[in-house]
Amino acid sequence: MRRSVLIVGGGIAGLTHAIAARRAGFDVEVVEVRPDWAVAGWGLSLTGPALRALRSVDLEDVCLAAGYPISRTLNCDVTGTVHNVMELPSVLGPGRPAEAGMGRPVLHEILRARAAELGATLRTGLSVRAAETNGDQISVRLDDGTTRTTDYLLGADGVRSRTREQLGLTGEPRYTGQMVWRALVDRPEWATDIHTFGGPTFTAGLIPISADKGYVFLTEGLDDPEPLAGDLLADRMRELLAPFSGRLAEVRDTITEPGQVVRRPVHALFVDGPWHAGRGVLAGDAAHSPSPQLVSGAALAIEDAVVLAEEMAVADDVEKALAAYGTRRHDRARALVETSVALGRAEREGRRDEMHALQRQGHGGMAAPI
Repeated sequence: MRRSVLIVGGGIAGLTHAIAARRAGFDVEVVEVRPDWAVAGWGLSLTGPALRALRSVDLEDVCLAAGYPISRTLNCDVTGTVHNVMELPSVLGPGRPAEAGMGRPVLHEILRARAAELGATLRTGLSVRAAETNGDQISVRLDDGTTRTTDYLLGADGVRSRTREQLGLTGEPRYTGQMVWRALVDRPEWATDIHTFGGPTFTAGLIPISADKGYVFLTEGLDDPEPLAGDLLADRMRELLAPFSGRLAEVRDTITEPGQVVRRPVHALFVDGPWHAGRGVLAGDAAHSPSPQLVSGAALAIEDAVVLAEEMAVADDVEKALAAYGTRRHDRARALVETSVALGRAEREGRRDEMHALQRQGHGGMAAPI
């Protein structure tokens, strides 16, 4: 059946739903507040569940080709000695990797290009000012004063979603007591898997994202998420990495340019109730934002986008489809958010054995069918 959707937010959840909805024959418009499609961050992990969901929109192989295939996580101490090897759950079938490291801007470009190719309308410099369900449609007023009338509205505009507030849905991002640092580096030859390096109360690591690039990450415990001047970022990240020796020390010394480094406070969120109101609905970080320790935020967002399109394609009633989508996603997302927050807490308190158990629990839960 032919339907129309206005998607607020041109990130992973919004663009993936644009692709899935166009494949279902829906009319699709995406509005993104940033005028230049700017992307924050260097890299991410497309876990097996993320790639499995992308398979349903014919993008699994495209993303694997653009990223770096990964099958294991090697957990090391500060000297680089391996103490634990976690074989990541493989959900893609024989001969396929467990996941892929990937440049975040590269993934966004792939999604944006495919959405445009399929006929989605993409607009920048716009967001939603007001939305109201009227019978069998929802009326939306944009920042530029224009209006849209559509079958449903998708709020995929991030952890601080304006759409969530406009729909009257409750959820408050909570600072977890950690800052996450990421620096783009040349991929060393030994970095063919994810490597983590456990410090006393924080973890650093390296994830390959292409044949020649990777990114170093660091989670810093910090009670007050105060800002730091951009020109200090590289120097400060090297200071934080000073306790590490061996392989990570070699990479640390290449972090010299402030433009290499991104620093963000970690905010966790879960909307513990309906994800829709009338004909407006949430997806991705607007509904649930886990801590980054399970590298599964992108997987949840992509799954949301695909499941919402599936429910919309088979249900006669839009609001019933939105409710069915929320039912399918609610418990899975809550479990991932809660496990990731517990993992971050164990990390801050130096409980390494508990961290490894929580990693297995989180990845195992996501490996189950959607």
